[in-house]
Amino acid sequence: MHRLLTTTIAATALCTTLAACTVAEPRPGVYVPAGVVYVAPDYDVPGPGYYWDYNVGIGWGWWHPRHGWHRR
Repeated sequence: MHRLLTTTIAATALCTTLAACTVAEPRPGVYVPAGVVYVAPDYDVPGPGYYWDYNVGIGWGWWHPRHGWHRR
């Protein structure tokens, strides 16, 4: 019984954490790969030249052609 309760609490915490993502329809011009869920940016563009993009290892984030991925 204790193990079931612990598993249920852990599963609930995981679902709550994942539900905190902002999921929205992508703006026109944003490419979303097959099988990937679009997640809208949760903060403003860090500077000129950055655009919202997807990376397999990082996920969604701001990317600049010269500076690379923005780390908050």
